[in-house]
Amino acid sequence: MSPTDAPSMTSSPSTMAPRASRREILGWAMFDFANQAYTLLIITVVFGELFTTVIVGDRGDNFRLANLLWSFALAVSFLLVVLTGPLCGAVMDYRAEKKRFLFISYLATVATSAMLYFVEPGYVVLGLILIIISNYTYSMGESFIAAFLPELGPPEKLGSISGFGWALGYIGGMVAAGFTLLVLGETTVENFERIRWVGPFAAGFFLVAAIPTFLWLKERGQPHPVPASFGQIAWRRVSGTLHDLRRFRDLGLFLISVMFSMAGVYIIITFAFIYGAQVVEWDSTTRNLMFVIVQITAAIGALGFGVIQDRIGTRVTYLLTLVMWVLAVLAIWATPELTTWLNDTLGLNWHAQDLFLYVGCLAGLSLGSSQSASRVLVGLFSPQQKSAEFFGFWGLANKIAGVVGIIGIGLLQSVVGLQASVLLCAAFFIIAILICLGVNQQRGQQAARDWEQAEH
Repeated sequence: MSPTDAPSMTSSPSTMAPRASRREILGWAMFDFANQAYTLLIITVVFGELFTTVIVGDRGDNFRLANLLWSFALAVSFLLVVLTGPLCGAVMDYRAEKKRFLFISYLATVATSAMLYFVEPGYVVLGLILIIISNYTYSMGESFIAAFLPELGPPEKLGSISGFGWALGYIGGMVAAGFTLLVLGETTVENFERIRWVGPFAAGFFLVAAIPTFLWLKERGQPHPVPASFGQIAWRRVSGTLHDLRRFRDLGLFLISVMFSMAGVYIIITFAFIYGAQVVEWDSTTRNLMFVIVQITAAIGALGFGVIQDRIGTRVTYLLTLVMWVLAVLAIWATPELTTWLNDTLGLNWHAQDLFLYVGCLAGLSLGSSQSASRVLVGLFSPQQKSAEFFGFWGLANKIAGVVGIIGIGLLQSVVGLQASVLLCAAFFIIAILICLGVNQQRGQQAARDWEQAEH
C-alpha cells in the first residue's frame, strides 16, 4: 500500500494503521516537492556553476579559488545549523511549535533566494552572504519537516512514506530545473541577464508549491504546561538529551555513521555539476540530460528502496545504498580514463560525457535511497515526544558532515585538483559502512519504546 492509499485514523506506534490521513501525508511530502527547487537550482545545477564560472570566474587557477569560496559559503551555513539545530528542535518539542519554525525557515529561504538576482559578476561577497543565509534557512527547514515523520504512520510504513516524500521531491526538482534549463538557458556570461532569474524562480516555486504543507500538515504536539524562555528550554533539554543519549546507543552510533555518509553525499550534491563542467567538460545538452537522468533515477531509488526497506529492514537497506555509493564514486573518478580504455579496447568513439551519463544513473539511485533510509532510521529510533529534538541532532550530524566534506574537498582540490579529490567521498562512505555495522535496528526501536513507556 502506498502512502497516498493510507486510511486516516489515530493509533499507537505499534498498530498497522497510519495516524495521518492521505491528504496530510501528501501535504508533508509537498514540502520535499517544493524545496527541491532550492537544492537543485541554487546548490546543485545552476547557481553553483554560475557562481564558480561567472560570478567569481577562472582567475588563472583553473577555478580553484572559485571552488574554494563556494565550499566556504556552504560550510559556514552548515556550521550555523550545527550550532542552532538541536536548540531549535528542543524548543519546538517543548512548545509544540514545529509548524511555526518550519514556516519561518520557509519564508526566509524564499526571500534570500529571490535576492540572488542582484548577484552580478564580481559581486562575490554579496553572493557569499546570500548563499550562507539561504542555505542555512533551507537546511533548518529540512530538519523541521523531517521531525513530523514519526507522527505520520507506524514504524512498518515509515519507509514507504519517507520514500514517497523523497520521490515527490525529485519530481518537483525535475519540473523546476527542467523549466529553468529550457527557458533560462546556459550559465554563461553572455546569457547572464536571463540566467540571473534562477534565484527568483526558485523562490517563487518554493513559495507556491509548499502551500499545501501549511494547509494540511497538523501540529500534534502538546505544549509544555510550564512556560520558559527560549534559552532555558534549549540548554536544559539539549543537555538532558545529551545525558540520555547513552540510553539511545544505536541512535548515537547511527548519527556518527550519518556524519560520514552525508559528508560524501554533500560533496556529490555540491560539486557533481561543477565536476561535469570542469573535469568531464560536457556540453549543455549532456548537462541537461544528466539532470533529467539523475532526477528520474533518484525518484525510482527513493520509491523502490522505500518499499524494500519496509521488508528487509531500514539498516540493511541503508548499508546497501552506501555500497552503491562507493561504486558510484569510483566510477565518477575513473570516467575520463575509463572512457579512453573503452575506446581503445572496444573500438568505440565515446567522449567522457557519454560514459558519465551511465555513471549518473548509479549515483541517482544511490542519492534517493540513502537519504530516505537515513531519515526513516532516525524516526524509528526517536520517541515521538522528542522527535523534533532528535531530528535536530540528525540535522546537526548532516551539517557537521557538510562542513567536513565540503571544506575537505575544497582544500584538497586546491592542491591536487577536483578529479583526484572526489575519492575522498569513497573513503567517507566506507567509514560510514564500518560504523553502521555496529547498529542494531531492533534494539534502537526498543529503546525508543522503553523511553515512551517510562515517560507515561
